[in-house]
Amino acid sequence: MKGAAETMIAPAKPRKPRKWLVWACIAIGVVLFLGANAHLVYVSFTSQPDCVPHARTAGSDGAPMQAAKSAC
Repeated sequence: MKGAAETMIAPAKPRKPRKWLVWACIAIGVVLFLGANAHLVYVSFTSQPDCVPHARTAGSDGAPMQAAKSAC
């Protein structure tokens, strides 16, 4: 009969990720985040929507409704 120590299997060591891979993923995430925000700021400053006429419609109480204040 074999002893208990002979039949036991040694547990596998947990695999640790490489530090450079973790830091590379973090750097890529930060660059993507900053790039997306820079694009949103760029688009907000460069786009100028055209003025459109606002149609007056009657509300539920019959009073006319329109945009609060037009910039046109």
